[in-house]
Amino acid sequence: MKGSFMVSMSEALDLVKGLVPITKAGIVGPMRPDRLGKVAAAWYRLDFTPGGLIAFAAKRNPDHLAVIDDAGTITYGELNDSADALARSLSAEGVKEKERLGILARNHRGFLQTIGASARLGTDLVMLNTGASAGQLASVIEEQKLTWLFIDEEFIELLADDFATSRVAVSWIDTDKSVLRDGWTTLDDLIAEAPAAGSDDGKLARRPRRGKTIVLTSGTTGTPKGARRPEPRSWMPASALLSRFPLKSCERSFIAAPIFHTWGFATVQINLALRSTLVMQRKFSPADTVRLVSEHKTASLFLVPTMLQRIIDLPEDERSYDLSALRVVAASGSAIPTALVKRTLSELGPVLYNLYGSTEVSWAAIATPDEMTEHPTTAGRAPLGTTIKILDDDGNEVPTDTVGNVFVGNGMIFEGYTREGADTKVHDNLMSTGDLGHFNSDGLLFIDGRSDDMIVSGGENVYPREVENVLSEMPGVLEATVVGVDDEKFGKRLAAYVVRKDDKAGKGLTVDAIKAEVKEKLARFSVPRDVVFLKELPRNATGKVVPRDLPDSTEAKTEE
Repeated sequence: MKGSFMVSMSEALDLVKGLVPITKAGIVGPMRPDRLGKVAAAWYRLDFTPGGLIAFAAKRNPDHLAVIDDAGTITYGELNDSADALARSLSAEGVKEKERLGILARNHRGFLQTIGASARLGTDLVMLNTGASAGQLASVIEEQKLTWLFIDEEFIELLADDFATSRVAVSWIDTDKSVLRDGWTTLDDLIAEAPAAGSDDGKLARRPRRGKTIVLTSGTTGTPKGARRPEPRSWMPASALLSRFPLKSCERSFIAAPIFHTWGFATVQINLALRSTLVMQRKFSPADTVRLVSEHKTASLFLVPTMLQRIIDLPEDERSYDLSALRVVAASGSAIPTALVKRTLSELGPVLYNLYGSTEVSWAAIATPDEMTEHPTTAGRAPLGTTIKILDDDGNEVPTDTVGNVFVGNGMIFEGYTREGADTKVHDNLMSTGDLGHFNSDGLLFIDGRSDDMIVSGGENVYPREVENVLSEMPGVLEATVVGVDDEKFGKRLAAYVVRKDDKAGKGLTVDAIKAEVKEKLARFSVPRDVVFLKELPRNATGKVVPRDLPDSTEAKTEE
């Protein structure tokens, strides 16, 4: 039977344990018999796919608001109906199971409608990076062999004038339909002009194929790779997150993290399962985010660390809103600087949660406010149903407080890259995150850095991240990144790239002061030999620093 699976005894016990957090959060609970039947029918048709979660919510609470975005509001019933209409329209256009739809869009309802339609068609959905260059985008579209491309107007300029690799529907229009090229349409028109349900042109599979969601890696070191994400086979992914995040059903959540990214996509899925009202803006504004969190009394805010930094750095008058309803500020996607952890907990209260994970392993650990108050650099603990081990290069577990390779196991490990030759390390069904880390005596996980970021300088192992954390707490430092560069004498040396604050401390910050601070807090071999001041760090759409865009530290001129 499609959707069935065999489980071990330990997995069966986890499934039973997993009922506790989803029941406590309100995902499982009493409902009217007629709605229970409709939810069961939706589950039979679409399983636990994101499109299925939209259908479950629509059958259970059709009039509950699903989305508040730049276009207004839409209920779960309306969202589900529009996703179904989009699927019928694409089916009438000849879209078949196993084909691939691509979407290049910011956060808005059209993204969810496309997700819902793909589930009903049994197609794979490729989520394209809004920060990709024209060259990267062209390479990815060709590699993924897209049948249809859904694209926001602002990204059309990235497509060649003679682009004809796939059919195109504009998913968000800022101006008018004059932006459409010959043969193009819009997402809204596909929905509005869909064949009637049940008609010859409007028939959809009773139980469509379970399509794959393909998330692209960040591409900070080259062309992004496609990573095939598995669809949930049970309630365990929701249970895992809810075992650490105190979320409740039918509340309002602000989704600032980009949906195309693994973290943003995960936040959408958990909030659809909770039947939350998803508050979204297409373009992130720290001031507008705080205002909307207050205005809509959102209980949770999901973002990436650079977004959180911009919110905390707002002038007091732009942050003086009532945020008393906000219980969870969840950040992921990159490391949170130590200074930002401390400021957030101090200024917003005990609301900060940090999820450590990756495109390949989904989640690994979640840190709570209490854990970060005591240990600001911790990645936290493994949630329900998750295993973390720290292994040496021979695959043996290392002792407490010893740095090793981080390996993770859970029910949402990715199924491989779409590009031949790209691979990851696996050991006893655990997958490498590519990071180095250690456990302390309390069982808390700490990440020491990427395995390919660690350098050996003069025979000593040096971790750039611990230097970044020291710099983040210096008065006058707005942000900083530290990388290893080649050195004729020592093999490798550290180079620090620093953005100064526009205040007295920042204007007085010098190279010598930075080196002296690191020398005081860390070992002498951790002191960066090169320090370059920049106006800003080069980041991608998810806030990660792009190393290849940093200037050569030996040739760079400090940007005053």
